[in-house]
Amino acid sequence: MAMEWVIVIGVVVVLAIFVIGIYNRLVGLRQNVRQGVADIDAQLRQRHDLIPNLVETVKGYASHETDTLEQVTEARNRAASGQVSSSDEAQLKIALDRLLALSENYPDLKANVNFQELQRELANTEDKLAAARRALNAAVSRFNTARESFPAILFAGALGFQEADFHRLDDSEKGTVDQVPQVSF
Repeated sequence: MAMEWVIVIGVVVVLAIFVIGIYNRLVGLRQNVRQGVADIDAQLRQRHDLIPNLVETVKGYASHETDTLEQVTEARNRAASGQVSSSDEAQLKIALDRLLALSENYPDLKANVNFQELQRELANTEDKLAAARRALNAAVSRFNTARESFPAILFAGALGFQEADFHRLDDSEKGTVDQVPQVSF
């Protein structure tokens, strides 16, 4: 009888160690997903912080373009306040594109070193944002794969691990596959 208890206790201990290993792996992968979300948020904040400087630079050259400047400022304030909303970010991107297009009408603005540097910084931030989105999607894929793999799938739901969502592009961010890119020199 004592030998049976030793075997039962041994099986329970091995099973507990196994479940703890699964739990710890899923916790680490979930943290990677959370880090990916935080990285995207940081890049969005950096974009939001660049916009006032860009608007101030444009004001000096295009003072009668107040409507465009106000739209950019309002879109930035909506996007920067509260939760990240893809529609607010989409409106901000449209307003920013309009603001950057003003440089075509103002050669002095286009030649301004400060404007060029801000434009470069904004482009760099957009690149970092795209990389952060790719990293988040990779982390989500790893987490969901681990969560749905056997034997983790037997315990993941009971341990509170829900499926993570991939970052999806909103309509303003999606490229058009069937269009030829326009390049001008």
